[in-house]
Amino acid sequence: MTLKDGVPGDAFKIQDIGDSDLKQRLMTMGLVPGTKITVLRSAPFGDPMAIGVRSYNLALRREDAAKIKVQKVG
Repeated sequence: MTLKDGVPGDAFKIQDIGDSDLKQRLMTMGLVPGTKITVLRSAPFGDPMAIGVRSYNLALRREDAAKIKVQKVG
């Protein structure tokens, strides 16, 4: 499952981040394997989506969220 498939209210644990131009930047912002994240909301047309990571909120494009493999928790 990827983060792109999440709906508001879902909680996930990051398993892996696929190769992308943003991989290093996402990891610097705290999106590392084992981190718990929550899908907060999506824009009206679904892109971008807002997620809660540690103590802050982050907006991600769906194409970037599709590269983040997650496991549903809770």
